[in-house]
Amino acid sequence: MARRTTKTLFAEDEPVEAVNVAAPLAERMRPRLLEEFVGQEHLVGEGRILRRLIEGAGALPSLILWGAPGTGKTTLARLLAEKSGAHFVPLSAVFSGVKDVRAAISEAREARKHGERTVLFIDEIHRFNKAQQDALLPAVESGTVTLIGATTENPSFEVTGALLSRSRVLVLNPLTEESIEEILRRALADSERGLAQLHPDVSDEMIKRLAHSAAGDARVGLAALEAAVESTEPDKEGVRRVTLETIVEALGRAHYAYDKGGEEHYNLASALIKSLRNSDVNAALYWLARLIEGGADPVFIARRLCILASEDIGLADPQAMVQAAAAAEITRLIGLPEALYPLSQATIYLAQAPKSNAVKRAYMAAAEDAAETAREPVPLHLRNAVTPLMKRVGYGSGYRYVHSDSRAREEMECLPERLSGRIYYDEDDEEVDSS
Repeated sequence: MARRTTKTLFAEDEPVEAVNVAAPLAERMRPRLLEEFVGQEHLVGEGRILRRLIEGAGALPSLILWGAPGTGKTTLARLLAEKSGAHFVPLSAVFSGVKDVRAAISEAREARKHGERTVLFIDEIHRFNKAQQDALLPAVESGTVTLIGATTENPSFEVTGALLSRSRVLVLNPLTEESIEEILRRALADSERGLAQLHPDVSDEMIKRLAHSAAGDARVGLAALEAAVESTEPDKEGVRRVTLETIVEALGRAHYAYDKGGEEHYNLASALIKSLRNSDVNAALYWLARLIEGGADPVFIARRLCILASEDIGLADPQAMVQAAAAAEITRLIGLPEALYPLSQATIYLAQAPKSNAVKRAYMAAAEDAAETAREPVPLHLRNAVTPLMKRVGYGSGYRYVHSDSRAREEMECLPERLSGRIYYDEDDEEVDSS
């Protein structure tokens, strides 16, 4: 097998095999040249930012590549390092700590003495805590390393401000179906790194199905293609004629996959709540299904439904809270998959219920006054006189018991004097939306 020589920071002139046949298809098909890279035209197309950075005379700046899985973050980092003539040092934030970061920086300092630049690539940089991220700062500031961090999470929340201010954030979009189709066809036609030596026969329809179900993630599409081809027995002519059933089986639930602790999880939850608030029962059921099929915690979903039942419906339909609470209790009792039925029932009920945020508005108005009058004393007539001294100084004096004094409700003030007559909740001002 052909071999090539690679220079790395840790082992110079170490011969490595051109293709690791044991590696997954997605790894084998990773582009080796920028010209092979598919997608992200807004970054690598002619005249675009990464193309200018690569072809310009200036040094490569530190970058944060933000995008969904399978959009090419790691590949772009490798290609950028290669194009800029720098050593490429990859670390995974999952398996590395401050010690590994410091070791890499120490090696980079040595390389710098010989006029060699280093690109330090941190995959899943959002998993580094503040101390770990801070350990990178001196080397980034001094130019000892050019940092390229990859993250699937919003860097505004997951990367420290100090590191962000020293880096450019570039957003990678989910790959289009056309881009994934191109990647899949390349894999089928490539006899060195791809699947051509297995003689696969995959129809255009199935390639389109794979590209659609990959949902912008090239790795999902390639993994499913590889599984489908390898699980298909060759016929007498040695051809592996892949069926649609095999493709569907290979895809499994991959097209529902998302990080249950990441931003997409909260994006889906936000879509569910906003659809419910807008009384769109069909959209609400769709986003509910996306959450459930993607593996979201059903109790998390139930909690969000309970919140909406009060915040966005409230007394416009008091049964909404009963429905949501019942669904939450049943979900805790039986779990999935059966819990999808009470969750769906509650979702439909909440979507169809009249909407009012009067409860929320009432509390927020009261909270605003509470903050401004936090030192206002409780009126004496509302205080309990639990000792003789308290009674002597006026605690409880003037209190009127509404059950035996029918006029107390209208005549006895229960707010502090400064807020007398204030109205926070008016049952005639529900602003009910019965759509």
